[in-house]
Amino acid sequence: MAVEDAKRAHTDRMIAESIRQRQTRELGYREQALKIYPWICGRCAREFARENLQQLTVHHRDHNHDNNPSDGSNWELLCLYCHDNEHSRELDADAARLAGVSDSSKVSVNRATAQPFANLKDLLKKSER
Repeated sequence: MAVEDAKRAHTDRMIAESIRQRQTRELGYREQALKIYPWICGRCAREFARENLQQLTVHHRDHNHDNNPSDGSNWELLCLYCHDNEHSRELDADAARLAGVSDSSKVSVNRATAQPFANLKDLLKKSER
């Protein structure tokens, strides 16, 4: 009987701890964002359900993970792929700034001049004959 009581007490403690952890997580920014926003990627518009919700992430618009206003104004929900793409774009912009290119409209890099489809129309005409 004492063993059963010990097991029951252990189970009760585990359940209480799980409830406390869930409540703490719900206070976190991810849970808040999931309550505020629809479960749709802000870039590609992919919709999510409970089964694949782990693939939906919270992106901090100002890239500051400590800036978490309760109104969600610094958050957007992005799927894993769009979130990775967003951070890659930021890294590319940082690299461009380090290279001395501060504005994409001022880029004076030599652009590709090849025209791989320039003769496509002529080639198609020849194949029709």
